[in-house]
Amino acid sequence: MPRDKSIQSVLIIGSGPIIIGQACEFDYSGSQASRSLREEGIEVSLINSNPATIMTDKVTADHIYLLPLTVQSIEKILSERKIDAVLPTMGGQTALNLAIEAEELGIWEKYGVKMIGVDTKAIETTENREAFRQLMIKLGIGVATSGTANSYLEGKEIAQKIGYPLVIRPSYTLGGYGGGFVKRKEDFDEALRRGLEASPTHEVLVEQAVLGWKEFELEVLRDSDNNMTVICTIENFDPMGIHTGDSITIAPAMTLSDTCFQKMRDLSFQMLRAIGKFAGGCNVQFAVNPENEDIIAIEINPRVSRSSALASKATGYPIAKIAAKLALGYNLHELKNPVTKTTSAFFEPAIDYVIIKIPRWNFDKFKGAEKELGLQMKSVGEVMAIGRNFQEALQKACQSLEIRKFGLGADGTGTRNIDEITSSLENPSWDRLFHLKDAVEIGIPLTSIQKLTRIDRWYLEQVQDLVNTEKEIKRYSLDTISVDLLSSAKKKGYSDYQIAYLLKNCTEDDVFAKRMASGIKRVFKMVDTCSGEFPSPTNYFYSTFDGENESVSTDRKKVVVLGSGPNRIGQGIEFDYSCVHGLLAAKESGYEAIMINCNPETVSTDFDMADKLYFEPVYWEHIYEIIQHEKPEGVIVQLGGQTALKLAEKLEAHGIKIIGTSYKDMDMSEDRGLFSDLLKELDIPYPKYGVAETAEEAVKIANEVGYPVLVRPSYVLGGQGMKIVINDEEVESAVIALLGDLPGNRVLIDHFLDRAEEAECDVICDGESYHVIGMMEHIEPAGIHSGDSSAVLPPFSLSENVKALMEEYSQKLAFNMNIRGLLNIQFAIKDEKVYVIEANPRASRTVPFICKAHDVPYINIAAKVMLGVNKLKDFDIKPKLSGFAIKLPVFSFHKFPNVSRELGPEMKSTGEAILFVKDTKDPEFREIYSKKSMYLSK
Repeated sequence: MPRDKSIQSVLIIGSGPIIIGQACEFDYSGSQASRSLREEGIEVSLINSNPATIMTDKVTADHIYLLPLTVQSIEKILSERKIDAVLPTMGGQTALNLAIEAEELGIWEKYGVKMIGVDTKAIETTENREAFRQLMIKLGIGVATSGTANSYLEGKEIAQKIGYPLVIRPSYTLGGYGGGFVKRKEDFDEALRRGLEASPTHEVLVEQAVLGWKEFELEVLRDSDNNMTVICTIENFDPMGIHTGDSITIAPAMTLSDTCFQKMRDLSFQMLRAIGKFAGGCNVQFAVNPENEDIIAIEINPRVSRSSALASKATGYPIAKIAAKLALGYNLHELKNPVTKTTSAFFEPAIDYVIIKIPRWNFDKFKGAEKELGLQMKSVGEVMAIGRNFQEALQKACQSLEIRKFGLGADGTGTRNIDEITSSLENPSWDRLFHLKDAVEIGIPLTSIQKLTRIDRWYLEQVQDLVNTEKEIKRYSLDTISVDLLSSAKKKGYSDYQIAYLLKNCTEDDVFAKRMASGIKRVFKMVDTCSGEFPSPTNYFYSTFDGENESVSTDRKKVVVLGSGPNRIGQGIEFDYSCVHGLLAAKESGYEAIMINCNPETVSTDFDMADKLYFEPVYWEHIYEIIQHEKPEGVIVQLGGQTALKLAEKLEAHGIKIIGTSYKDMDMSEDRGLFSDLLKELDIPYPKYGVAETAEEAVKIANEVGYPVLVRPSYVLGGQGMKIVINDEEVESAVIALLGDLPGNRVLIDHFLDRAEEAECDVICDGESYHVIGMMEHIEPAGIHSGDSSAVLPPFSLSENVKALMEEYSQKLAFNMNIRGLLNIQFAIKDEKVYVIEANPRASRTVPFICKAHDVPYINIAAKVMLGVNKLKDFDIKPKLSGFAIKLPVFSFHKFPNVSRELGPEMKSTGEAILFVKDTKDPEFREIYSKKSMYLSK
């Protein structure tokens, strides 16, 4: 049926700040849904409290409300604006919970607002564990033996009937929060208490644990006529027992028989039709017995899920875009496939490649955290890789993680400690995949590995084949290796670095030269949703070494934007926001905008955001061959955080133009000696410092600059490895640990200004003029990472003298560092003296917050300055902030209950929210100010 014409305005509810279990994949979905609705001429309003995302930017919706996600905020919007319908399925569990609360309070009815894309009956059925279990039994669909408990007594009675091992699954939680496995009776009471406390309804499902069963997800679209289509089938590499958000996943399913797939497909349709009437995206999860392919239902999410973004990028099919149109009343057959533009949206995508997602963890930020993976999600981000075969995709995914891996092993980072390996196989953590490879290398039989891990043997055989390939390569030198073997290694995903490591006595550059001379070059293939069955004008590509090239390089002037890779603490969604605006600015300036990134959760990797998208590791070898193919005018590295910035040196060395600030000037900020020389020359105060390459040197420097000192490595983001220490023993310990984790790095020793205030400035400079886009005062003192500190824009208690000095020093640094684009400067203030702590010649994590607070597209302006198409004088910059904007960090400590919550120089927050207050008399402002007073009085 045609769309509901009575709907002329829609409110989309966002997911709020980034937390573990609910990350930027929902901002991707919300952004895509908003664009989809606006295509239909619908006025879109959007509420979200997250300033770091493109979702809350004016380019996404007609009206942006940066407000707390509460019913009071919803009512405020509805009283100000005529809203016909609300779409709560794009903001994860947060949006659904808020929509249900508003419905229960009668707010939607009061203002005549329809809820579209979801059925509250369906939410109740799927979130209430007992209701879901009873429905499955009624449908004749298998479920694990279980019972629902609302008390200790009920839980213990159920456990006694079922026996161990068990699973505790709290109702109405996200990311598996509060859930877990119980293998021993002695652990049950604590696990039950945790689950009951985690559930807002004090309810848990106590369930038989089907450990070792295979886990599958189906991403399904459903329209109002009950037509359904499976967009993607995703197989978990890890068996049941690890949260899907923490599991390596593969599409299409590699080890699933067609009979079993068809049965799961039929069951998912049967389940969706039974839970209620709604139109949109849905995620269905199953467990399959590897012995006989018996199937049991695990859960349904009647909304766009965490996996929807992955499935969209895996297939090229924009799930959120189509789901939004289905919510308006369209049926699947009435819509066109937006990728091919000729075929119907009512089809199941076909893919002729393999995609692999590997999660990204940050256990290093949570010292003492329980690292074993289980039902509760712990990863902070993910990467996705595309290859023509499983092995190629797997190696590319490993290269994308940015954990100093060059692929799956063959890089000198493995271990041969059998106890460490077998413990890791049996007790999965972030590094089990790499230990699996180690296990095969040292000769542990595949049967034994399978028994320990319960990973399907087919995957283990793929790893075994890689080990055999490496043994073969080791027999040769660079001069004697055959073209066929070199080509075979590249088709299996080996990086030039890995091949050089195996051949010995050569470098990755030598291997690159050898294969170029041998004609072994990357080709680029389309992601077109239909395996080339229909013509497609898609601009979405991946690299491989198989077949002909499908990426046609145009003669337009081009610019490449390097993305920020996987989300992690210290480098999150705010850098993707910057990359998106970089792409938009390049397109507006007449450039063909080319994006390189490997993060499936982000808007920068949406199929229609760039003129051309290369879904590739942000890894030198891949980037260089794309640049060779496309021949751009230059590369923008300022917007992708430390990931992109670290590649500037190689770009410079290979004669590739860096758009904006030069490599030499950017590197000055990381070379503490050069930077301090500049500060001294400019008469800008800075803390005493020294640079050490050994623990002995560090102790000597610490005594020279005076305790306490801040010990930190060079070229890191998010305060990684930073420590404040107070004596020689602590310095020695900290430096030894740093050089062990980051070999080859130099350690900076700075005198720490105790009880100093901290502030920062962000600046745009074009070489002739500069503009301070934001000056912020931190609530927490120096010594607490700026990402973990609340920050107030503009400053509220700094003296006019201090603010004038901050602006003076910012101007001096911008001009003398030859900045073309963005610069972030961090200050410490003590006794009215202003010290420069550091300067970062790139987009900082605070720039999106400033853009939203002032309602000015500063990154778009900065990008055009970098490109040289505009000067600052060309822009009429008029900040609109009245009052104060406060950046509030958000943490995910609830995932790591035994970890210290004390803040320090190493960043721990996973996201942020924004709060606007009119003046310093506001109660919320006064509360924040009292916190600052408390810190400084300690």
